[in-house]
Amino acid sequence: MLADVQPGDFRGSLPESAPEDAESLERILDDFEALVPPASTHWNHPGFFGYFAISSTPPSVLGELLTAALNVNAMVWRSSPAATELEEVALGWLARLVGLDDRFFGVINDTASTSTLYALAAARHRAAPDSTVAGLSGLPSLRVYASSEAHSSVDKAVQTLGLGRDGLRRIPADAQFRLDPAALSSAIEEDLRAGVRPAAVVVTAGTTSTSSIDPIAAVADVAEAHGLWLHVDAAYGGAAAVLPERRPLFTGWERADSIVVNPHKWLFVSLDCSALYVRDRAALAAAFSLTPEYLTTAEDGRAVHLMDYGLALGRRFRALKLWFVLRAYGASGIRNRIERHIDLARRFASWVDGEPGWERAAPVPFSLVVFRYAGGRGDPAANELNQRILDRVNRSGEAFLSHTVLRGRTWIRLAIGNARTRIEHVERAWTLLREAAEAEGSAVVLGDSIQERP
Repeated sequence: MLADVQPGDFRGSLPESAPEDAESLERILDDFEALVPPASTHWNHPGFFGYFAISSTPPSVLGELLTAALNVNAMVWRSSPAATELEEVALGWLARLVGLDDRFFGVINDTASTSTLYALAAARHRAAPDSTVAGLSGLPSLRVYASSEAHSSVDKAVQTLGLGRDGLRRIPADAQFRLDPAALSSAIEEDLRAGVRPAAVVVTAGTTSTSSIDPIAAVADVAEAHGLWLHVDAAYGGAAAVLPERRPLFTGWERADSIVVNPHKWLFVSLDCSALYVRDRAALAAAFSLTPEYLTTAEDGRAVHLMDYGLALGRRFRALKLWFVLRAYGASGIRNRIERHIDLARRFASWVDGEPGWERAAPVPFSLVVFRYAGGRGDPAANELNQRILDRVNRSGEAFLSHTVLRGRTWIRLAIGNARTRIEHVERAWTLLREAAEAEGSAVVLGDSIQERP
């Protein structure tokens, strides 16, 4: 499923210029079949376990098709009443499905990176309400805090918002890769003494490297004590809150100022669909709302204008595919699928735990397992070995996995999230991993060459 191409191969198969004359759809589709799938990495394959697995299910594909057919732009209410109000309804359904109450107002963005950017923009505006984009140089020295394991999108958001290189302070994580609330408190006190204004803290419910869950309630206490905006990045893990027995893992997120959950990660909605929830919608609007005369309408003040809650003026009808998925599977169907994925991950973790030479990096609260083959080797040798194991498995075309580095050690990540993944796909991945470990483990690195042991 990993594309067997080199950079430039696909581009080289295409003409340099658009055709002068029209071509038939049959010919275009023939070229699509011949050229595009072989040069694509197939995220929809049930053996795709890399990054955070996504899958485009039939109801989502249908919703996407109808979105394209309608081709509406939900910028102000009258430009698409259905798209505007269905976004409110579908996100209300989703909020209740994951245990959030009606205090949270939701909007759909493309990805969690954008949702986090918007949340931190609202936090910046609340911390420095007199600042404007034109006057960023006059901003007070503001600080955002996040764990050392928080997603890189937090760094990008801080940079984009003009908070400078020192605008983000990374807080050390504990042995299970969770943010340390005591270290956070110390960092805030230190910044206050230095004249730096704390603005926001980001906690993660399902970190990218290990799916670790920061202690949200304890961090909420710290945030409230210092008046910080609390943003919860639950882009991946938030889907697990559909299971009542998993809700305790999210204790405290109801106190957050903003939360992001990505239906396109683990709720069977096709890319892209990121749900941003805020407790104070006026705070989000204050950071973005700007209405030129040509967009004023008779409904101003009586209807939601989605353009007021982010940078984009053009807004696709993303809610349609989310609505289709929620209806086609129902709450019980979604719960069953997520529960099955968690069970598959735990089975895989048990195989790793029971196999000599293999080890895990962290607990498995959701559907991600982080592991490696050590085989008695020191870290540098084990790091190289695991990279070779990963490359060999991915070259097989039967499974695709990704990696991470934790405290200098290379680990392999197996993330289960595709609606079509079954036990046989997970078993096959485990077989491929053990075969690769045996094959690569028999190699001795001599200089720049690899030779097989006799």
